[in-house]
Amino acid sequence: MRREGDKMGLFGLFGKKDVKADLGKALPYSIATSFTPYRLQSNARSSTSLSVSLKNLTSEPVMASVVIEVPERLSLDQTGFAKQKEIRIGMLGPGEQRESRADVYGGVGTDKGEYTVGVTAFVHYRDYAHVLNAAKKRTVLQVV
Repeated sequence: MRREGDKMGLFGLFGKKDVKADLGKALPYSIATSFTPYRLQSNARSSTSLSVSLKNLTSEPVMASVVIEVPERLSLDQTGFAKQKEIRIGMLGPGEQRESRADVYGGVGTDKGEYTVGVTAFVHYRDYAHVLNAAKKRTVLQVV
């Protein structure tokens, strides 16, 4: 029986808790990145592999994806046109860590210098079209 002062939400009625509010507040992921090899050759066709390690810092399983963005002189495919790539990771349990890789390409128009590569990790709900929270990291790729 329910007493007058008891508050029972819809999720409490079915034994589920509403974690949406909790997941939207806290930092959801720890992101670690590395390049292998750690630099590209300038003004030549060369590539490196970007490794993105994603760890779930929340106490709930989450649906995860990673978006990698590169500046104009770099590309995420051999043709030189792809500047952004999404990697759908799937469900990550609490404390679980997964690694994904993406190739980064330089070409004849890639001059010497430092290039900033952006990595954004998203927490989704329902499907990949609905975003609940995100964590961003920028990393620098050396071109020599």
